[in-house]
Amino acid sequence: MNVTTPLKLVDALPVIPLRTDETIAVIGLGYVGLPVAIGFARHFTGVTGFDINPSRIQELNEGYDNTLEIGRAEIDNSRLEITQSTKNLSKTNFFIVTVPTPIDKGNRPDLSPLRAACKTIAPHLSKGAIVVFESTVHPGVTEDICGPILAEISGLRCGIDFKLGYSPERINPGDTEHRLETIIKVVAAQDAESLQRVADVYGTLVQAGVHRAPTIRVAEAAKVIENTQRDVNIGLMNEIAMICDRLDVRTSDVIEAASTKWNFLPFTPGLVGGHCIGVDPYYLTAKAEEVGYHSEVILSGRRVNDGMGAFIAAKSIKMLASLNVPLSRAKVGVLGLTFKENVPDLRNSKTFDVLDALSEFGVRPIVHDPMADRTKIPDGAFDWVDICDMPKLDLLVLAVPHDEYTAGNVVSLVREGGAVIDIRSALNRAEIPESVRYWSL
Repeated sequence: MNVTTPLKLVDALPVIPLRTDETIAVIGLGYVGLPVAIGFARHFTGVTGFDINPSRIQELNEGYDNTLEIGRAEIDNSRLEITQSTKNLSKTNFFIVTVPTPIDKGNRPDLSPLRAACKTIAPHLSKGAIVVFESTVHPGVTEDICGPILAEISGLRCGIDFKLGYSPERINPGDTEHRLETIIKVVAAQDAESLQRVADVYGTLVQAGVHRAPTIRVAEAAKVIENTQRDVNIGLMNEIAMICDRLDVRTSDVIEAASTKWNFLPFTPGLVGGHCIGVDPYYLTAKAEEVGYHSEVILSGRRVNDGMGAFIAAKSIKMLASLNVPLSRAKVGVLGLTFKENVPDLRNSKTFDVLDALSEFGVRPIVHDPMADRTKIPDGAFDWVDICDMPKLDLLVLAVPHDEYTAGNVVSLVREGGAVIDIRSALNRAEIPESVRYWSL
């Protein structure tokens, strides 16, 4: 692996002069783009952070990041210019695109945000500019879709007047250990000269070093398989969890025992949502179909993971039946609505699959989440209450184990003789009274 030697950290770093050789604009200021823009503004002059969402721009200019990735002090002290105006883009020679790449209702790639970003950049391209994409895509998108859009609108020649690059994002929301600066950055570009330029720019920021991929397509494929691999492995563990449930064996105990073998990979079962793991595999399988290959392993993992919400709901109904609680009068609480613990992001959260399935059985759950913005929670067949106002529950489902949800305060919500479903096996079973039934994946 070709990795540039990382910078060595010392107790007192010398003051490093700001670089003025590149004028950088980051297009899209979400959970990926904002840390990138803030990071580059520490090393370069004239860095612009651009986003089309006026409320996002206003919040950031007031020092608030609703993704909670960047703190107020860091925003306030940054030299980054945050704007929805395109005036600075004409001064830019190094564009970084970090817009989302979602899927549609049919699980097909939706490249409309990426196309829109290209149309925003193109009128401001000048000779010598480079456009680097960080958004997750299937191999070929950067050169076959983005490049032609930029060329057609700008009137410049792709690969001659301006160059393309690709550097897949590896931001993990809520992770305070693996940050932009501490994760090796994969970089790729159209030719050796532009690759050196991209590596040089990112190498200024990323202390862990950069890996130079041989082609843009290799870098695109590398990104999309990172999350596909995780998705397939979690799908395997979800299937094992369903088998263990029928065998009356606790999956977490099985994983703990198996983990004593040196080469066992300790993936755990659970709900697979969010804007990466539950989405990226569809980019790869869509491209595979385009070239005549129908994926079996990847899509089977997707089917298992997409079905876990219904499985959890069915398990909940069975537990209520074992308690002799009529479904129409059952008091069921669900804790955690975001797609993962300790983040506020609701996108593609599979907790809503659990809620929808419960409602089909005639149960109207009571929900709570300390991280979620209530104004952004979609309407559904459930009731939101503050946790202090929850009634004594017949059944509690701990869907997302935010730090706030400890065994003590979770159990306090359940009536004597009630039940707890701990999807992620986050609770210590020893802290749960024998009078409360407990089940986990």
